[in-house]
Amino acid sequence: MEQKINTFTQKLIKGYSIEVTPRSASNIESFKDVLPQNTRVYIAHIENEDIQSMVNTAKKLNDEGFHAMPHFPARAIKNEAVLNNWITMYKNEAGVDEALLLAGGRSKPLGDFESSIELIESGKFDQAGFKRLHIAGHPEGNKDIDPDGGETNVSQALSWKQEFSNRTDASMAITTQFCFDATVVKKWADNIKSKGIDIPIHIGIAGPAKLQTLIKFSIECGVGASMKVLTKRARDITKLLLPYKPTQILNDLAEYKSQDPSFNIEQVHFFPLGGIKKAAEWAKEYSN
Repeated sequence: MEQKINTFTQKLIKGYSIEVTPRSASNIESFKDVLPQNTRVYIAHIENEDIQSMVNTAKKLNDEGFHAMPHFPARAIKNEAVLNNWITMYKNEAGVDEALLLAGGRSKPLGDFESSIELIESGKFDQAGFKRLHIAGHPEGNKDIDPDGGETNVSQALSWKQEFSNRTDASMAITTQFCFDATVVKKWADNIKSKGIDIPIHIGIAGPAKLQTLIKFSIECGVGASMKVLTKRARDITKLLLPYKPTQILNDLAEYKSQDPSFNIEQVHFFPLGGIKKAAEWAKEYSN
């Protein structure tokens, strides 16, 4: 029997954000028919795809009244001229004024940029009038940044970004990779909080999807410790063919939040691995 969503979880889900690719967005005739008004929609940067398709996706979203937030993966940006071109295209053609800055899923940079810090230090986003800058978070670590599996480099980067947040008027949040285990998330959130990081956290959550789909994406994205939730489910023949729903992790996170209001999970960010409409319909059902 499926676990029910509690009232604390409903509050956590409301105001969620969601991620799309140009291809998945092209299958949506009108986002107004799918997503709540003013939803923030992240646009994943696809390296082998023309930047124009991502700019067009941002324009479509902003024209329909949503908040388009494109990814800027530092290690996929060849040089300052390319960065400036992307920012200009997003700003002038699509009216974008916010971005998710991340290192990107490369172990080695394509060009001059290696980290989101370098993107911030370029000053290009400030010059273009970007009002909101989100940064990536990795509750289960990131071996592209800390190859030894530790957290030294990630921690130093978060401390720098906290200091940047403190001294500027930029609106910031940490948007994380998706996870499946609330205990892993809580340990990570408490750990960075103990180091003075109080930037709001938008926790990545995988939307409803087939179990096989989630395991595939989890392996590709380096989701490790919390994958035991999926593998345990896969061993249960009664659940193997049923679609995964993020009920358990959201209830657990909401419970942590109800017990400790300072717990810094502020919002949910959905990765719609089973489809945009499916994730949006699930969120609508369980946030009302």
